[in-house]
Amino acid sequence: MPTPNLSEIITTTLRNRSGKTADNVSKGNALSMKLKEKGSWKPATGRTIVQEVEYAEGNFQWYSGYEEIDISPPDVISAFEFNWKQAAASVSASGLEIDVQNTGKEQIIDLFEARIKNAEKTLKNNINIGAISNGTGSGGKQLGGLKLLVANDPTTGTVGGVDRSLTANIWARNHVYDASTDGGTAATATNIQRYMNTLYLRCTRGADKPDLILADALYYGLFWSSLQAIQRINDPKRGVAGFQSVAFGSADVCYEDSTEMPASQMYFLNTDYLFMRYSPKRNFTPLDRVQSINQDAIVQLITFAANLTGSNFALQGTLKA
Repeated sequence: MPTPNLSEIITTTLRNRSGKTADNVSKGNALSMKLKEKGSWKPATGRTIVQEVEYAEGNFQWYSGYEEIDISPPDVISAFEFNWKQAAASVSASGLEIDVQNTGKEQIIDLFEARIKNAEKTLKNNINIGAISNGTGSGGKQLGGLKLLVANDPTTGTVGGVDRSLTANIWARNHVYDASTDGGTAATATNIQRYMNTLYLRCTRGADKPDLILADALYYGLFWSSLQAIQRINDPKRGVAGFQSVAFGSADVCYEDSTEMPASQMYFLNTDYLFMRYSPKRNFTPLDRVQSINQDAIVQLITFAANLTGSNFALQGTLKA
């Protein structure tokens, strides 16, 4: 029996699974899942990812009778500019595996299904690690995550091309609540809700308020211990996804076990203003099969190009030790 058209089998399998891969990655942690629910996984094109932001109010004045009204165009629109970050996972097989050990069509499909699932898992884990990181991993090629966007010291550094150290750019800074200095003592089960209340209110503007709080094991445990049994209201959607979730005001409080999640810390996030912007042509897209020139093997890449962006960091905050 002739060997099935391997290129067609691999490519078809990968392309049929690209949507499932994207869905699996978006459910990889609570942040990604929340962004997916809100439609904040958005396509982007261009040399960089441009995220527009309104950083000031427009013209307004009270007036009387024939008094002149100021109609000069206000400078209220700016933009954050983020670089593209690229990632890829490979699916490969040797000639021995293809032509000798797995010669039937079904065997080859099973072989590549297993390899594809492994590639999906690898992509999911690393992208969601990147979503928490400061973007310096792999020589700065890593996704820029919460450590960058919602910084422990937002008076320094640059985010989206905006220098946060300048007083003119205070609008680009997130809030920070330090349990030891602002609260006076380290966080405990007794005081953590008071600290959370303070930061929650700082991150609230009218109807805009945090809808997701990510916590490391210690702070999640302190918050959980502070609750009475009747107050432990878990979001069933988070439970189905495998995330431990407890309600706090309008926000889901989720345990984040990423290796990048800082110890003794919570992120207060308004996900209406956070986005995963991806390239439509590199949204877990399989490239063409390649035959190695010096090995008896084939390889096919699953590619991703995106970055985590934001349009309002003044409504984001972090509670830290």
